[in-house]
Amino acid sequence: MAETLGGSTELLFSYGTLQSESAQLAIFGRRLQGTLDRLIGYRLEWLEISDAEVVRISGAQRHPILVFTGQSADQVCGTVFCISDEELRDADAYEVGDYRRERRALASGRDAWVYVDGRDRGVA
Repeated sequence: MAETLGGSTELLFSYGTLQSESAQLAIFGRRLQGTLDRLIGYRLEWLEISDAEVVRISGAQRHPILVFTGQSADQVCGTVFCISDEELRDADAYEVGDYRRERRALASGRDAWVYVDGRDRGVA
């Protein structure tokens, strides 16, 4: 967690709709500035979204979702944003229940919050 003049901020890795300016304005009320990074050991799949508000904000019924593979050849590119604790809660409210937020190490060495596949796949 980084400290800023206005309090603490969190790093959030986005690989999907949170990179969209229109989604950022709807969720956070501002446009986010970020830096490119990668998450290693994951691949993207697609998820059908049934939440009408999320579809309205994103403009899309299908959203990408990160699935863990553990394979170093699997890498997902995205953007790391510095956001406030309150904005992180806003992002949690936006993401549907199929996503789970976890802290992960990125290729750059930074740790960031990432929304990964939270669906029960029957794996023990």
